[in-house]
Amino acid sequence: MKTAVQTAYGKPEVVVIRDTPKPVAGDNEVLVKVMATTVTSGDSRMRAFRIPAAFWLPARLFMGITKPRKAVLGVEFAGTVEAIGKSVTRFAVGDRVFGLHIYGAHAEYKVVPDDAAIATMPDGVSFEQAAAIPFGALTAQFFLRKADIKPGQKVLVNGASGAVGCFAVQLARHYGALVTGVCTAANAELVRGLGASAVIDYKSTNFSRTGEQFDVIVDTIGNISLGQFRRTTTASGILLAVDGGGTAFLRAAWTGLFGSRKVIAAVSEDKQADLESVRDLVAAGTLRPTIDSRYPFDEIVKAHARVDSGRKRGAVVVIMAEAQTALLRA
Repeated sequence: MKTAVQTAYGKPEVVVIRDTPKPVAGDNEVLVKVMATTVTSGDSRMRAFRIPAAFWLPARLFMGITKPRKAVLGVEFAGTVEAIGKSVTRFAVGDRVFGLHIYGAHAEYKVVPDDAAIATMPDGVSFEQAAAIPFGALTAQFFLRKADIKPGQKVLVNGASGAVGCFAVQLARHYGALVTGVCTAANAELVRGLGASAVIDYKSTNFSRTGEQFDVIVDTIGNISLGQFRRTTTASGILLAVDGGGTAFLRAAWTGLFGSRKVIAAVSEDKQADLESVRDLVAAGTLRPTIDSRYPFDEIVKAHARVDSGRKRGAVVVIMAEAQTALLRA
């Protein structure tokens, strides 16, 4: 099978297409013929090894000292079930599935445990749309649940046009919040269309100097200071440190000891039940994926470069050759 292999840490060009053995499903595994995948911000960071200084050494020991120990990136996928293990009962050959599973999605076939974050696709959703859902939706859902948002509360989403931000806006609105998005003016229409009642252009306006206060701030960028947090939240305000970095956990510990405002930092959990709940919201029309751009699999280096640019809106989708051919025929 064709596989995108990361040969070293570095620029997008360290990723090359190679032939590798097709995997075989174990007893409790599903073999998925991948039709679409994505390059996420996490893939970009891992490829370039952009790791917070506090975690540099343990991350290098885990990921590989001189080169990546696991050479195939990719966490989001959508495709069809090619084969199932003898103990699998949740899925059948031919099922259209999508999901989130660390490593290995940048290939024509991927093996996934049947109890991982994998589910049948919503009706009427294409493979490329389905591949653009899991990472952003599950991450946004995980953090927003921790804030226990109540109807009528005011939520600020920093980085509202990114893969996580687009779903954070939609989910917060679904929970009944009044949502303000922070992004560029060029993305304002997109963010309003997702459910934001107001949009702040960070290039012209410092959101922390507007005088407005919020109950919850969703920080998908990781550039909000504690001073900005205190100025722009209510007395019991919450900062969800989605893109936490090394200092977020220290901030969370500090605010947990002093004051009523809280920083919440965590590693999101990717559960099958949560993906199924996201799928149902997509099927109901409550959530919709946002696709920035599409690239054929043999141009995955360009997809990495697009993510590295920092200008993407939503997900950068990579379409496998067979799916690309089907689209051209259609």
